[in-house]
Amino acid sequence: MVLPLEGLNVVAIEQAVAAPYATSRLADAGATVTKVERPEGDFARGYDDVAKGQSSYFVWLNRGKDSITLDLGSDTGKEKLAQLIANADVLIQNLKPGALARLGFDPDRLVVDYPRLITCSISGFGETGPMADRKAYDLLIQAETGLCSITGGPNEPARVGISLVDIATGATAYTAILEALIQRGVTGKGAQISVSMFDVLADWLTVPLLNHEGGKSPQRVGLAHPSIAPYGVFQPKKGPAILIAIQSDREWRTLCSDFIGKPELGADPRFATNVARVNNRRETDAAVGEAFAKFDAETAIRLLTEANIALASVNDMEGLSTHPHLRRITVDSPNGPISFPAPAAIFSGEPRSYGPIPALKPLEA
Repeated sequence: MVLPLEGLNVVAIEQAVAAPYATSRLADAGATVTKVERPEGDFARGYDDVAKGQSSYFVWLNRGKDSITLDLGSDTGKEKLAQLIANADVLIQNLKPGALARLGFDPDRLVVDYPRLITCSISGFGETGPMADRKAYDLLIQAETGLCSITGGPNEPARVGISLVDIATGATAYTAILEALIQRGVTGKGAQISVSMFDVLADWLTVPLLNHEGGKSPQRVGLAHPSIAPYGVFQPKKGPAILIAIQSDREWRTLCSDFIGKPELGADPRFATNVARVNNRRETDAAVGEAFAKFDAETAIRLLTEANIALASVNDMEGLSTHPHLRRITVDSPNGPISFPAPAAIFSGEPRSYGPIPALKPLEA
């Protein structure tokens, strides 16, 4: 089977999560990805040791890549990098803004020297502006953009439990690179792409920002939805908590008649519309909570399922590990095979295999 990006050469001067996320997807699609590591290696190799003595981050995001160790401060390292770039279709990097230019590889010059080359630079705050030179990591951007202010419970802000900023930035970079490849197929010309972590999260925060600017600044509501009610966690009289989501007034009427047992609440002006239910969230949740208190978890799930109400178990990582819908892939690593969740996209009739995790190679003399 020929993968869609076979024959594409990608040079990745990358570390941590954002750029490796993008290039891991390019590698999955068949591109040859050469990962350029500093002599001590991508520092993500040292984030933890839970994957057979290796970092979970590195294992997840570097499958199928070739790794080369270069000292980019040396003439030999720069010469080798120049050779790699000369044969590249895509150059992606997440060094500090301006660092690549200081090494002699200014993206402005590269797109002149190599008109078909696509460059993608990932940064914290962009290439210019008052904070462009700041170091930027995932949680710092979560805080700076205000994401933490709407995450967590009423008492204090919280971090999203995964590296959301890095992953979102990597996915954005991947999408932009694919767009540039399509454009190059039409025009024959490469592209110069910049993606900042701040811009990515600001874009994703459009809805809460517009609510704030519209006079309804969102509050932290824990495991609930700030704009929809009832949409949250309820406790049955026995068994684990259950999260339900009512997406329409019709579903609310069904919940009232088939689960709460009070069809009249469906037309009650306090609850008849979503806006009304959000304005009267405490009373709405109380009515739903009283119904849950009548049933054990198994019965509640059965009744909600029969009524076609959306629901979820409030799982932990053990629940995910044993979940019947979890698909896995297994990749080789220097310390043996490792199994973890499969990429989400499934191409019908085109099963994919995934390359091994590269070992850190010693610096060539």
